[in-house]
Amino acid sequence: MIKVIMNGCNGRMGQVIGKLVKENGCEIVAGIDKFPGNDNKFQMFDSIEKCNIPADVIIDFSNPSAFDGLTAYAVKNDLPLVLCTTGLSEEQITKLKNEISLKIPVFQSANMSLGVNLLVDLVKRAAKFLEGNFDIEIIEKHHNQKIDAPSGTALLIADEINSTLKEPCEYVYDRHDKTEKRGKTEIGIHSIRGGTIVGEHSVLFAGYNEVVEISHSAASREVFATGAIRAAKYLLDKKPGMYSMNDMLNGKV
Repeated sequence: MIKVIMNGCNGRMGQVIGKLVKENGCEIVAGIDKFPGNDNKFQMFDSIEKCNIPADVIIDFSNPSAFDGLTAYAVKNDLPLVLCTTGLSEEQITKLKNEISLKIPVFQSANMSLGVNLLVDLVKRAAKFLEGNFDIEIIEKHHNQKIDAPSGTALLIADEINSTLKEPCEYVYDRHDKTEKRGKTEIGIHSIRGGTIVGEHSVLFAGYNEVVEISHSAASREVFATGAIRAAKYLLDKKPGMYSMNDMLNGKV
């Protein structure tokens, strides 16, 4: 049984993972959360620095503010880290790539859903094929408790599209402050927050008299939890480095 430390165990995703781990050959041996509440069946700590429970891997669904303590603990204890938190700063991402991942294996993805990563692959192909003739707009919808906007997934989609284009694009967030025509090298990114929407992402390719739309909708948080657990199992025998959903799906050693 793979022993997991769950950082952010009382959050929505932490709770879903807690329900799914056993059927996937894992167990949560310790939970980290500064907010009390749930009747968990494992030992709880309000900060990861206080955790003294041996484990095999850390799964993190928390907040960017926990980044420094979390990564320091993972490095100190030589633990692989599955980092699912979105909204990381450029400084944090740089530190992750240039420092942390040189010491431990780190799995980092803006979205843990297999379906979303298929969407990314499809929109990259579409963008390459339609370049120059279609305008590209990204629309993402999430629940009203989500803090960051646009979502990490929306930015991931935009970055992957941009990487396939011959001419780099400018990201335009909403359009309330613009009084000019849409530029040909723009990618529009729009955020909607409301209710209990788990996560929806659509990419529109708008051309002359036709529109192509590729979209993904998550009906349950289980799709992200399952991906995170798979990532934790995948990291166990890996050398220090950065790993992504593409690496896991393509069997990178």
